[in-house]
Amino acid sequence: MLTKTVRSRFSHEAGEKVEGCVILEKRVVIPPNPAEKRLGVYDYLVEVPPTAVKPHAARETRHGNGSASGAGTRTTPEMHGTVIRRVSSR
Repeated sequence: MLTKTVRSRFSHEAGEKVEGCVILEKRVVIPPNPAEKRLGVYDYLVEVPPTAVKPHAARETRHGNGSASGAGTRTTPEMHGTVIRRVSSR
């Protein structure tokens, strides 16, 4: 089980969802003050759902740019079609 802490200005209870994660425990950081119309601040320990692992095979096929030497994707000025000119300082 993977967990993280989420801070919120809204009061929730254990078992509810915050940011797509289920709340395991609640801690009051700053209590609410209704006289000043101020919300409280709460820390929630939440259970993070498992993330899907992307396959590495898709990444390998993306690098096939036709170069057998594996030189990479660095471009030359001729490939850009632009000219860079340096201006001397006066």
